Amino acid sequence: MLDVFQQVRDVAEYDFPVHLFGETGTGKELVAAAIHNESQRGGGPFVPINCGALPENLIESELFGHVKGAFSGAVRDKKGRFELAEGGSVFLDEVAELSLEMQVKLLRFLQEGTFEKVGGEKTLTSNVRIISATNKDLKKEVKAGRFREDLFYRLNVIPIILPPLRERRNDIPLLVDHFLDKCTSRHGRKSPDFSREAMSRMVAYTWPGNVRELENAVQFSIVRCKGKAILP
Repeated sequence: MLDVFQQVRDVAEYDFPVHLFGETGTGKELVAAAIHNESQRGGGPFVPINCGALPENLIESELFGHVKGAFSGAVRDKKGRFELAEGGSVFLDEVAELSLEMQVKLLRFLQEGTFEKVGGEKTLTSNVRIISATNKDLKKEVKAGRFREDLFYRLNVIPIILPPLRERRNDIPLLVDHFLDKCTSRHGRKSPDFSREAMSRMVAYTWPGNVRELENAVQFSIVRCKGKAILP
């Protein structure tokens, strides 16, 4: 993780695209936000986009915006995420979920820095930094024909790999303390501590959901605990 932190500092000094690879729950959005905050764009907007959560028929409008009357329900002009992020950074999470059609449009934006709103004729520009992330191996997605090779090389200029929690078990007690402090400050009451036996069990567990699963487990334990210490 110290190596990851150093990579964040290094890439923050430049405006090149960064691609984050890691399993679900490893903190890719936190790292993307750290890169943005440490960079010269830190005072500008940071706009995250979950490419897998947006419906296929709306994602172009979400990214690039639309003009009034472009489709049913478009009752006014709307700015897209790239326009809203002017001067800042756009975080494309789960970028592998984009359709091949949207990949072409994203590629054009990355190459030229220009786009058109849905239903619009005017070509617009946007000065943003692109940070992308996925929990899939993009090289395998390219070989399978599900991801454009030219877009892969545009996004994967500076790759950063986030290790799963099972490969950094020494971090678990530190993260647990952080989540306990977070709960204490949020609810204004002292959270119970984990017993040594409970902590040993947590360190031994593989955490397939990574840091997000760990935080959920801490919150669940706090609620269910009726004493001063959380037991196995």
